[in-house]
Amino acid sequence: MYNIKTLNKISPVGLDKFASENYNCGDDVQFPDAIMVRSASMHEYEFEKSLKCIARAGAGVNNIPLDKCAEQGIVVFNTPGANANAVKELVILSLLLSSRKITSAMEWVKTLKGNGDQVGKLCEKGKSQFVGPEIKGKRLGVVGLGAIGVMVCNAAVDLGMKVYGYDPYVSIDNAWNLSQSVQHAKTLKEIYENCDYITLHVPATSETKGMINSESIAMMKSNVRIINLARGELVVENDIVEALEQNRMSVYVTDFCTDNLIGRPGVILFPHLGASTPESEDNCAKMAAKELIDYLENGNIVNSVNMPCASMPRSGDTRICIIHRNEKSMLSQISGIISDCGLNIENMMNKSRGGYAYTILDVDGNGNIAEPKLSELEGTINVRTIK
Repeated sequence: MYNIKTLNKISPVGLDKFASENYNCGDDVQFPDAIMVRSASMHEYEFEKSLKCIARAGAGVNNIPLDKCAEQGIVVFNTPGANANAVKELVILSLLLSSRKITSAMEWVKTLKGNGDQVGKLCEKGKSQFVGPEIKGKRLGVVGLGAIGVMVCNAAVDLGMKVYGYDPYVSIDNAWNLSQSVQHAKTLKEIYENCDYITLHVPATSETKGMINSESIAMMKSNVRIINLARGELVVENDIVEALEQNRMSVYVTDFCTDNLIGRPGVILFPHLGASTPESEDNCAKMAAKELIDYLENGNIVNSVNMPCASMPRSGDTRICIIHRNEKSMLSQISGIISDCGLNIENMMNKSRGGYAYTILDVDGNGNIAEPKLSELEGTINVRTIK
């Protein structure tokens, strides 16, 4: 039996995946084999020796100490794409809000309270201050063509926008899903110089942090509207504020709220609501549960953020899964131990990611006899045998 611990309220649709005699699931589970988490911080969490994997029911994993987990051989999963549609819809809403001054108009209407029968006339008289452009025919730059970026591109095309997409690392699958009407931008400069709207859909890395700054803003149109529902660190906030104050930018929309941004003219703020839909929570929970089950029962790693991904069909009598250092001669030593134990390798896969590697061995015979020697091998982090 596998023990699954939940650190947050997880959608029942996901937890139903564990509704069998092979699983014990709940928030009070002791000695967990796996943990399902949403937003709870795990940076101070003491990992039990029984823990094999963690699944984040969402895309971001800032609440999980990835390096610490890797050092202890704990595989961390996320659920990319499960909330993509929910975020896409929020981006489209942001496009409209940034254009039509709806938020300002709603706040202004509240000031008319108490004017009785005059409210209608006052609304009609004051509406001219909230004139804003349509998005049809305008140019949208989408930076990052992952699952969300591709959906945003396609939706914007359907709304009649001229869409530029930029991503030097776009996957083949995402490229196939992208509308043929999307213009491929070869550089960020092309996005900055041509687009009326720019939306960001990239992770915060050394390459992307602060990508929207005074220099990049200087390349943009003076009425540009920027949407950032990806990561707060992608922009230099003070440069955004300065650009708005100097009328070198029209609107900045974000769900990463700071005290510095609250109340600023031209800034539209709301909480981080991208995945806050029942459908998204269900999708994330189902995907997270599936990832945990496949790893626990088959040793397959899909959508890991701290370990190499490796998956192969089962064959042989026993599957041996080894997380180890990505060092020379490890494979030959592993194969030697398997041979010395009188086992025959039916199938094998080895994948690496940075300083870590993962090897799956399907062997004929009882793989448990090799586990002690494999565990003692210098460079091995942990070994697991699955029948």
